[in-house]
Amino acid sequence: MRFKDYYQILGIAEDADLKQIKKAYKKLAIKLHPDVNPVDDGGEKFKEIAQAYKVLKDPKLRAEYDELRKHGGARSHDEFNTASNRQNASSSYSSTVDDGDFSDFFNSIFGEQSVNNARSHSSHRSRAEQFSQKGQDAEIDISISLEETLSKTEKTIQFGIPSIENGKIKQINKTLKVNIPFGVLDNSRIRLKGQGGPGIAQGANGDLYLNIKLKPHPLFDVQAYDLILTIPVSPWEAAIGADVTIPTLNGKVKVNIKPNSQTGQKLRLKGKGLKGKSITGDLIGVLKIVIPSETTESDKILWQKFKSSSTFDPRKNWSN
Repeated sequence: MRFKDYYQILGIAEDADLKQIKKAYKKLAIKLHPDVNPVDDGGEKFKEIAQAYKVLKDPKLRAEYDELRKHGGARSHDEFNTASNRQNASSSYSSTVDDGDFSDFFNSIFGEQSVNNARSHSSHRSRAEQFSQKGQDAEIDISISLEETLSKTEKTIQFGIPSIENGKIKQINKTLKVNIPFGVLDNSRIRLKGQGGPGIAQGANGDLYLNIKLKPHPLFDVQAYDLILTIPVSPWEAAIGADVTIPTLNGKVKVNIKPNSQTGQKLRLKGKGLKGKSITGDLIGVLKIVIPSETTESDKILWQKFKSSSTFDPRKNWSN
């Protein structure tokens, strides 16, 4: 068998590291793959680069091959193949592409391997069928407001996805109008079947996954389907009680602050939170007593009168 210079076949230097070997192989595999290079009848060039990659990526096989190459290929490829089989049967190179290695590589570029992969096909199937691959899946983040979760929302999205044409990878830009169902939560994932990258050799298209991100709200925090709202109240409202108006996601409502309320006390409004298909959250108001940032002279006189007449000691429990 004619001696083959695997370094020359992959177009790499003799001291190329594993990263450079893989990079060269990937570039040539895309260019010479039978599905995109019908001129290479029978895929002989593709087999050749696959053989080179199989040997040079394995340290033991590479060392033995380098020894063979150093002596000008004095030992035949058949001898080398036999020796390397004895040394590591699972790493031996052959005249056909290793299915696992092939599928791992193309899966990393174009998406999940088709269920009918090359290993399970008979020799009577076409080469295109043998290397059928599902297209690459795509993922994009979509930000929506809390208000938008209360009903179905239509969004226009744009994204790019790689595709192979004439042996070269190119970017396909897509624009879609998608419906976001009501009740989605932060980090929800929506699958749009077949909206990802195109399949290879009649393989199915990949899928598009939408990752939902809820926009931060200036007033509300979120706990599952519940909304948390801090309600500022004045000292006198907390002391004698008051009716105050608070915001919700779909309008304003009045709530009653009971006399002698304290900072941190909670009140719950049923059904005023986020909505899901089978659950509706609540709005939980957390009271926070707030004093004026500025005090007038008349205010000081009133506060002084209150201090003089009140027996309340906020540090009573410290007396012991």
